[in-house]
Amino acid sequence: MASEIEVSVIVPTINEAENIPLLLPAIAAALQGRAYEVLIVDDDSTDATPAICTELAHKYPLKLIGRRNPVDGLGGAVLLGMSQARGAILAVMDADLQHPPDRLAALVEPLDNDEADFVLGSRNIAGGGTADGWTVYRRINSGIATLLARPFAGKVTDPMSGFFALRRETYAAARQLQPLGYKIALELMCKCRVRRVREIPILFGLRARGASKLNLKQQFRYLEHLSRLYDFTFPRASPAIKFLIATAASWLAGFAVYEIVRHHLGAGHTVGAALGYLAALAVTTLFHTRYIRTQRPFITRRRPWMDFVLISLAEWSVCIATAAWAANRLAHEHGWEGFVYPFAAATIARYVLRKELLQDIRGLRRNLRAEEMGDITQDAAR
Repeated sequence: MASEIEVSVIVPTINEAENIPLLLPAIAAALQGRAYEVLIVDDDSTDATPAICTELAHKYPLKLIGRRNPVDGLGGAVLLGMSQARGAILAVMDADLQHPPDRLAALVEPLDNDEADFVLGSRNIAGGGTADGWTVYRRINSGIATLLARPFAGKVTDPMSGFFALRRETYAAARQLQPLGYKIALELMCKCRVRRVREIPILFGLRARGASKLNLKQQFRYLEHLSRLYDFTFPRASPAIKFLIATAASWLAGFAVYEIVRHHLGAGHTVGAALGYLAALAVTTLFHTRYIRTQRPFITRRRPWMDFVLISLAEWSVCIATAAWAANRLAHEHGWEGFVYPFAAATIARYVLRKELLQDIRGLRRNLRAEEMGDITQDAAR
């Protein structure tokens, strides 16, 4: 039964055959006297990782979970391990020994004593640190990543940490888990709505053996992950800010084409605005593509591109109609008027159709209000 296991240690792996034989005895020493299990979630390793796990399972309470052709990265591996774990406490660590196994007991102690809902191993508090092999670039990169997570991670000094633990019931309270990349702790802190976070100091070591999985692609995925978490944490402010960013970028592209068409091709304001807004729609399409890619599991419409195309045509029509009206009604139309009036009218049409009308049709506003009232009720109960 789940209650017989006190601690489940989830270890995601890709080609960690050299490290696992060192990791397992270290975990056993750290959790001596406790009922524990180790779940190694392997993402299709091409080395001897599966064979070594099978061999070590005869000596340690080890379960190997293999994933073929995984698409959701380390975060997905961790969540799969948690879903199959039997322990009352779920701990997560890397296999490369950069996370110190001898700190596992200290990691779970605040949970045992009901002093925290979520515990992180931190490099950035007194007693913690990083190995001397860390470059200045990596330290700066870590600092910037921490700063970007501050709006929803609060005063946590090391939200990037992959060495963490939480109770099973905390994990069970999560909503809309959709990790992206390596920063699964951020996902869980945010989606589990944890309130009491404790950090313990750790010395983040150098990789014992094998190659690091951190690369530029993972850093971009982290930024995309942050975008999702901002949406979840600030469901009203975040979409509005992103709307303004997308609008500003599309207006810049549209203004460039508008000016080229008028000054270099000799066309009038109406033609300039019409072609300029096509350029603006092209930029908006890029933002919409990213939105579809990252939010597909939560999109309620089966054909979101049809919404986009129909609304874009409506925007473009509003732009052309406003440009023609301005050209006919304004006796001394200036260049900025021929651009601003049509683009402003089209942008208002975009906002009304996408952010107001479609959300009401889908019932998203009612759902959002219901969720907010639920959160308020839970807060009052606490």
